[in-house]
Amino acid sequence: MMKKTGILYLITDFSYGIDKIEEALMAGVDYVQLREKDISSREYLLRARLIKELTKKYKVPLIINDRIDIALLSEADGVHLGTDDVPIRDARHILGEHAIIGATARNEIIAKQAQQDGADYLGSGAWFVTNTKKDAVPMEKDTYKRILKSVTIPSLAVGGINIDNCSVPLECGADGIAVSAGIMKSADIKSTINIYRDVMKHIK
Repeated sequence: MMKKTGILYLITDFSYGIDKIEEALMAGVDYVQLREKDISSREYLLRARLIKELTKKYKVPLIINDRIDIALLSEADGVHLGTDDVPIRDARHILGEHAIIGATARNEIIAKQAQQDGADYLGSGAWFVTNTKKDAVPMEKDTYKRILKSVTIPSLAVGGINIDNCSVPLECGADGIAVSAGIMKSADIKSTINIYRDVMKHIK
């Protein structure tokens, strides 16, 4: 089960360094998603297990991007699934009722179906230009508001989120923000996270 509002969700990979990931955990992110691309399954599992030790230390749930096999073998707390990944119902059957399962939803039809299939939260974007999803079509405010009205599970804004623009989806009603470079490339992660918290607190 995911908390309902004020969610600060970190998306990261090992390119930033494990020390910076731990710095973000110390500073107080609510969830960590490990998102690795173009590496072997063996290496992905090794990294997941290393991050799981860290997240367990700080009592922060670990979510694995795309890969239910890696989530299961690393004893992660859940998985985030895109529209082309394993169906939510199948992931729930494999990972169990207590696993956190997130789903990508770019419109209200996908959002409603994801909730019906058992997703615990949604990730919707990309909101802004991002290096990780260069071909993504920017999320429109009206589309996002329709997504929010269509479901009761938490919805996170994702894609190019940083301190300067995070208020835009939050003012639309987002229950939280999923941030990658906007945290991990900061020279002072703790201060950056505190700013995100302040923005969320004042808008909500």
